[in-house]
Amino acid sequence: MTEKAIFAGGCFWGLQHLFKELPGVVATQVGYTGGFKENPTYKEVCSGTTGHAEAIEVVFDPGQISYERLVQFFFEIHNPSERDRQGPDIGSQYRSAIYYFDEAQKRVALDVIAILVGKGSDVATELVSAGPFYQAEEYHQKYYDKTGGTPYCHIWQKKF
Repeated sequence: MTEKAIFAGGCFWGLQHLFKELPGVVATQVGYTGGFKENPTYKEVCSGTTGHAEAIEVVFDPGQISYERLVQFFFEIHNPSERDRQGPDIGSQYRSAIYYFDEAQKRVALDVIAILVGKGSDVATELVSAGPFYQAEEYHQKYYDKTGGTPYCHIWQKKF
């Protein structure tokens, strides 16, 4: 039995590159969510006119990794204090957001955010009920595996 999680935190290439390596993560795909345009293209999302964020859908085995650990990891690999940007990437499509599927996921995300705030962190991450997730074009999937590159704005930093 698997579950899904959706996160947005800057360029989706870096998120996927790091999430796919976690034990218990069964599959990942990058795409677009949080907006109003059906089946948007990368060019449309980058224009800032669709309302979508670049995001990652994570399929995971909760017997091997908890949703809580995924949320913690998400906060450890991006800067949740930045609004509508991540490092050099600027625009609402690069916002920090957690798209939850049910009230249990929402509660876990709120608890993890409360821990960060309690440690003095500024958290601009949006918490939004999950809507449609549109898979990005194939050339974006596992981009760094294809190109041999490495993330430029996603670096793991222990916070929990």
